[in-house]
Amino acid sequence: MNALSLDIDLTGVTVELQPLQLNHRSQLLDAAADGELWNMTLTVVPGPDTVEQYLATALEGRQVGTVMPFVIVQRETGKLVGSTRFWKIDRKNRKLEIGHTWLSESIQRSGINTEVKYLLLTHAFEVMNCVRVQFTTDELNEKSRAAILRIGATQEGIVRHERIMPDGRKRNSVRFSIIDSEWPTVKALLEAKMRR
Repeated sequence: MNALSLDIDLTGVTVELQPLQLNHRSQLLDAAADGELWNMTLTVVPGPDTVEQYLATALEGRQVGTVMPFVIVQRETGKLVGSTRFWKIDRKNRKLEIGHTWLSESIQRSGINTEVKYLLLTHAFEVMNCVRVQFTTDELNEKSRAAILRIGATQEGIVRHERIMPDGRKRNSVRFSIIDSEWPTVKALLEAKMRR
């Protein structure tokens, strides 16, 4: 995996992924307020009481080189509409995970998530030279599971009690992956989806 800057912009047709910064605090809260996403129990989205820890965790991960956190900005409006990140970056084994992805409720199912994943996967496989990109979601999160399958990932299995959620629930997580030999097919699938 190439030794690259952890502060990069990824620009698509409708969105731009910009490095997460402390000064994104209020914009993150505005984006999450669209649907009061912090009340979701199946994923962790920053809310008024948790945004400081959310930012600190992401930025500490970037500092040690295991996380590349982004904000998702709609290019047409310049509005921040969500967040995503590379994390669990393992340069030796050329693998990472795409996760912590959330979008304002009003732009969900708009095609933005497809472009976000396209930008991230292209960078992971074609710039960072990854051999594996994985995704993990809550076993109970049917919407997320379906979305990961739609982008061409393969479900590998369920990891029991993989993490403890903020409410104390022991979460079973579903693991998915895309490997380097599958990337050309997945890339073509995503490009076809974005053309529609």
